[in-house]
Amino acid sequence: MNASAPAATLMSGNDFRESLRRYHPRVFLDGRQVASVADERGFGPGINAIALTYDYALKEKYAPVMTAVQHTSGKVVNRLSHINTSSGDLLNKLEAVRLVCQETGCAQRYLTHDALNAIGQVSARIDDARGTAENTARFLNYLHRVQDQDLTLGIAMTDAKGDRSRRPHEQANADSYLHIVARNAKGIVISGTKAIVTGAPYVHELLVMPCRNMGREDADFAVCCAVPVDAPGITIIARPAGRPGEKVEHGEPLFSRKYGQSTGVVMFDQVFVPWDSVFYAGEWEHSGHLTYSYATHHRHTCIGARAGFGDLLIGAGALMCEANGFDPGRETHLREQMVELITITEGFYACGVAASVYGKADEHSRTFMPDPVFSNIGKLLLATKIYDMHRIAHYVSGGLIVTLPGPDEDHNPETGAKLSEVLRANPDVPYEQRIETARFIEDLTAGYQGGWYSVISLHGGGSPAAMKQEIYRNYPVGSKVELVERILERGIAADGSPAAAPHDPQRAITKNRQPGKCCDTGCTAPGQPVMVDLPEVQASLPSRRVIASRLDQ
Repeated sequence: MNASAPAATLMSGNDFRESLRRYHPRVFLDGRQVASVADERGFGPGINAIALTYDYALKEKYAPVMTAVQHTSGKVVNRLSHINTSSGDLLNKLEAVRLVCQETGCAQRYLTHDALNAIGQVSARIDDARGTAENTARFLNYLHRVQDQDLTLGIAMTDAKGDRSRRPHEQANADSYLHIVARNAKGIVISGTKAIVTGAPYVHELLVMPCRNMGREDADFAVCCAVPVDAPGITIIARPAGRPGEKVEHGEPLFSRKYGQSTGVVMFDQVFVPWDSVFYAGEWEHSGHLTYSYATHHRHTCIGARAGFGDLLIGAGALMCEANGFDPGRETHLREQMVELITITEGFYACGVAASVYGKADEHSRTFMPDPVFSNIGKLLLATKIYDMHRIAHYVSGGLIVTLPGPDEDHNPETGAKLSEVLRANPDVPYEQRIETARFIEDLTAGYQGGWYSVISLHGGGSPAAMKQEIYRNYPVGSKVELVERILERGIAADGSPAAAPHDPQRAITKNRQPGKCCDTGCTAPGQPVMVDLPEVQASLPSRRVIASRLDQ
C-alpha cells in the first residue's frame, strides 16, 4: 500500500458481514423469505468469498495488488473498485483476481470493478457528445462514495429477455426487460426483471445496466443507474451459495461448504431512482458502447478468476497423484496430463497478460481498456477448455473421487479401520489425507459445484458465439490481406503507395486494418509509468507473479 497516500475506509471481512445488517432487502430462498442475509446459512459461502477480498486488501503482503491509488481522489482504495489508467493497473487487477480466486474459486466482487470502469467510460462519452461534464461529475461522485465506503455492487445486467426473437419494445410483457416507466424532476421510476444477478442477496447496491444494444424504439429500456439493494419495490429470488450443511453421497462438500456463489432473479416494481444515481436514461445510442466496454473488462477479469480455479485443480491433481503413489515426473501419462492442465491454465492467462500489455486508454476517458482480441480469445479458451480441465483432474485422480464410501464410514467401528488399511496407497501419505483430497476434487469437478463452474465458465460474460464475434470484429484481418497482396505485388505497392489496381474500399474483409502488435513495449502511450517487479511480494503470493505500477506514486 502506498504509505504516502490517504486511504479510503477499507473494511475487513467481518466489517463487510456486519455492514450487510444495515440493509434489509426483500429476499426469498428455497421458497421462504430470508429474515437476515448476514445470518442466512445458505448465503454464508458467498459472503465468505467476498469477505476475503476485504481481508486481503488489509494484508501487508497482498496490498500491492489488492489496493490502488485512485487518480481522481488520490486515495488508496480496494483494487476491485478502482479505475484502471495504465497497463500496469490491468496487470495488477488480473493478478488480484487470480489471487482471491485461488482461495475462493469465484470471489464475485470483481464484477464491481468491471462495471465501474465501463460506466465511467460511457459517462465521458456522453459528455463528449453533449459538450458537457455533467455525466462524468455524477459518476465520480458515485465512484468516490463507493470507494470511501468500500462497497460491493451487484451487476443487474442480464434481462429476463422474454421472446429472444423480439427486441425489448416488441415484447408482449414489457417487464421482460427493465425499463423506465416514469420521469419527474426528482428522478426516474423503473420496472422489469433482471436475471442471473451474481451475489444479489449480499451486496450493498445494484448497478442496473442494459444487456444489449438498443434502437431508437427501445429508448425506455436504455437505462443505467445505481439502486440500494433494499430499495422499495425490489424483490430478489435467490439460490443458495455453495452447499453449506448439505449431506451428499460422500459427506459435506469440503470446498463448497465454505465458498460459493448465489445468483438471484431481481424484480423491480415501480422503483424510484434519484437523478444523482442515474448515469443515463434514454440515451439508446450509447447502450452498445456500455455493453461492449463492460464485456471487454469482464472477459479480461474472468481470465484471472478461472486461472485461480485452475491453480486449485493443478494443486489438487498433484496431491492426488502423490497420494496414489505416483510421481508425474516419472509416469509419462500423468506428466502429459498435468502439463496439459498447466498449459491450458497458463495459456488463457497469458492472453490476459497480453490484453493488459496491449491495452490502451479509452478515447473519451483515461480509463485503460484491455485489448479486446486477447481478452476475448482468453475468455473463449477458458470457456471451452473448462471441460478438459475437469477431465484431466479426473484422469490424474482416478475413480476413487466418486466411488469412495461416505465419511460416516471413517468412524464406523465395523468398517473404518479396515478401510484405512486397504485404501491407503502411498505409505508416506496418511489415509485421511488421501481421502480428503479425493473428496475435495469431487466437490470441485464431479459434483454440483463442478457442474456449476462448467456452466459459468461457458456462459459467464457472454456465450462463446459472442466472443467469436468480437474476435473477428476487432482482429486486423485487413492488414494481413494487405501483407499478402504486397508480397504478391498487387493491391498495395511495395513502397506503400496504391498500386495500379488498388483495393476496392467496399471489400468488407479488408476494412479492419488496425496496426499489428509488433513493438517491444506494446501499444501504449510514451511516458506511461513503468511497471516494476516486487520480489518480496512475489515470494509471498501463491501465484508468484506480481507486477505493480508506480502510477500516481
